[in-house]
Amino acid sequence: MKILKRMTLVAVTGMFFTAGITETHAQSNEEALQSTEQQLKESEKTVQQKEKEKQSIDTDVKALQSELDSLHKVISDNEKELASTEKKIKEAKSMIEKKKEEIVELQEKVLSRKDIIEERLVALQHDDKSNAMLEMVMNAESFGDLVARMGAATTLLSADNDILKQHQQDLDQIEKDKKEIDKQEKVLENEEANLKAKKAELESNISKQTAALTKMQEKYSAVVNDIESASSEKASLQSQLATIQDKISAEQQAAKEQAEKVAKEKEVAVKAEKEETQRQAELATAKAEVKQEKKVESTKPVAKTESKPAAKPASKPASESKPEKVSGKEMYVQSTAYTASCAGCSGKTATGIDLKANPHLKVIAVDPSVIPLGSKVYVEGYGVAVAGDTGGAIKGYKIDVFVPSQSAAMSWGRRTVKITVLN
Repeated sequence: MKILKRMTLVAVTGMFFTAGITETHAQSNEEALQSTEQQLKESEKTVQQKEKEKQSIDTDVKALQSELDSLHKVISDNEKELASTEKKIKEAKSMIEKKKEEIVELQEKVLSRKDIIEERLVALQHDDKSNAMLEMVMNAESFGDLVARMGAATTLLSADNDILKQHQQDLDQIEKDKKEIDKQEKVLENEEANLKAKKAELESNISKQTAALTKMQEKYSAVVNDIESASSEKASLQSQLATIQDKISAEQQAAKEQAEKVAKEKEVAVKAEKEETQRQAELATAKAEVKQEKKVESTKPVAKTESKPAAKPASKPASESKPEKVSGKEMYVQSTAYTASCAGCSGKTATGIDLKANPHLKVIAVDPSVIPLGSKVYVEGYGVAVAGDTGGAIKGYKIDVFVPSQSAAMSWGRRTVKITVLN
């Protein structure tokens, strides 16, 4: 009895120790879960910050790209304007060249007129013009010749005046063309210089904007890499979190099963202790009855009457108080059950007990070479019984317990039990 209690105590203590270890592991995993959840929150916060930064940079990049597109359009328009101006400059230069050629022609004409004028001036110096004209008129041979001579003189004088006038006009035109050429060249040079300066300024702005865009794109790429890294870390933490949660769930399930197992084993231990207490009480009662029977038989040696152990009702268990342990021959046997209510069964045992008339007697069939017939035997889970029957299949350490019905026999089945031979 004490050994059974000690074994029960050790088993229960071991189960509680195991449960304590499981609880410690669960606490450790709970701490890991809290730490991972905190890291996951920080990672999600980092991802959100990087996403906002990415959106801001993306907006800046789009603005820069828009400015660059505008600058490129301005440059394109400027290049068209410059091309148009260069075309005008080219046309103006062509016109200037043509003007220069016309000036050269005029200068040639002026030069040729200069010789004629000089000759006329020399002739006038040597001969007074009025005398020459008078002489030309007076030498006329007739009136018609006079008229002709006067007309010729008038024509000569008019021609001289025209030559002088045209000469002066050509000289004036040459100076005017030169001034216009100079003016046009300066205007075109200024326009060309302005356009080139504007183009250089736009190209400088584009260079600066391109550099800023490149820098912004590098920053954008860095933020995207940071987001990918943070997202990867977040995914890893989520995986760790899921693993820890699975572990916690498994440990909680294991703890629950362990608690159920501990409770069940505790219940089994308590039940075993009660059954052991009941068995010891039944053994004590049975032993006392055997002693009492022997004492009665010893006082009446002559008047022997065959006792009918089968007629005695099954002994009732003693009170729940701890009885004195009773000794006897103990052994483990294979047990089955039989009944007298089957078709064709006589109901008579090998020792003559009528089981049909006494369906509630405690009787077992035994191998007489192992358990003598007539012995009182305590059977675990059955109670105190009489070894009052035999059977063809009952050989060695086997017994067959009698039960009142076929259903009870099926319920008993086949089991290994501990028996104690009381006498």
